[in-house]
Parts: sequence; structure tokens; C-alpha cells
Amino acid sequence: MFQNIAIYSGLIASVWIIIGVYVASCFYTGYSHSKQFCSELGATGSPTEKLSPLINNYPLGVLFCLFGWYLVSITNVSILINMTGWLVIAHGIGTWIAGYFPMDADPFTKTPTFHCKIHSWAGFIMLLSLVIAPILVAVSPTTALIPLHFKIFSIVSVVAVVYYLFAMARAVRTQTNPGIYQRISYGFQLLWLSVFSLVLA
Repeated sequence: MFQNIAIYSGLIASVWIIIGVYVASCFYTGYSHSKQFCSELGATGSPTEKLSPLINNYPLGVLFCLFGWYLVSITNVSILINMTGWLVIAHGIGTWIAGYFPMDADPFTKTPTFHCKIHSWAGFIMLLSLVIAPILVAVSPTTALIPLHFKIFSIVSVVAVVYYLFAMARAVRTQTNPGIYQRISYGFQLLWLSVFSLVLA
């Protein structure tokens, strides 16, 4: 039973964050999913500063770590798959830290607070972990557990994540609609995690 939950925890996390972000946004009057980052729901002074980490970061961190633990515990596979598990665990820990240390109310501030700097570094680790993870899977040996079509999907996912990440960076510079690009970029990472859960099931 516990193992089955662990296998599907990657998929559960993806569904959870969609629902969690939507629910939190309902308590944030005027929140814009296209213009604002997901982290602004938990930003210092926001109406959902306490709520967002409780329903998003903390339970999501558990789900990510659980899925990572499952990958680490798999035997008779390439060490690259086990290393992928550690990266997913790092993503989960980063999710906790990003929730505990909120970003500043102004995402474009030139003088971020100490808490915001920790939040940003945690976010960077989260991003990097799920960029490297599919690359490791893509270069791992093709087996019944890791079929060729999933390896190809992993490469496509990384390309999509990086593409929309650059689109988000452009939107940040122009202060237009970075929220939508952040969601698409992270969405591809979560989609990869979801498909990985289904492939392993």
C-alpha cells in the first residue's frame, strides 16, 4: 500500500499543486495567474502568506520526497535512476524551504530581503533538480522500466522547460506576464514527473 502511494506520489503532487494554487488564489483578491508568480501567494504581507505554504509547499514537499525515495529504493536499475530520486528529494526539500522563507511582496525589488534570497535559492535548486533529473533518465540505459519513448519524452520536456524559462525571463525584464510562462515551464516539469509515475506503475 505504502509503495503504491509512493509510486503515484509524482502524479498526485502534480494534481495537488494545480488544486492548491487555485484554492489559495481564491483567497487573494485581484490575484492574476498570468502576471503573478505562484510564490506571490505566499509572499510577505500577502493575504495568503500563511495559507499557501500550508496547502501547497509543505504537503507537496512530502509528496516529492516520497516519490524520490521510491526512485532511490529501486534495485537492479542504473545508478542514474537512483540519482534521479535524490534530485526529486532535493526538489521536495527546496519546496519546504521556499514555503518557510517567503519571497518579498514586490517580486521585482532590487534589494531583496534575506528571507527572499533564501526563497530564491530554494527555487533555483527546485528548478535545477527537475531539469537535471529527466536528463539523467534520458541518458540511462533503455530497459523495460525506462522505455525508449519515455527517454525521448524526457528530452522534449527539458527543451520545453528551458524554452519557457527564457520566455519567463523576458517577461520579467518587461514586467508583463511572467506568471503564465512560469506555470507552463514548471507545468512541463510536473508533467514529466506525472508520466514517470505512470511509467513506473
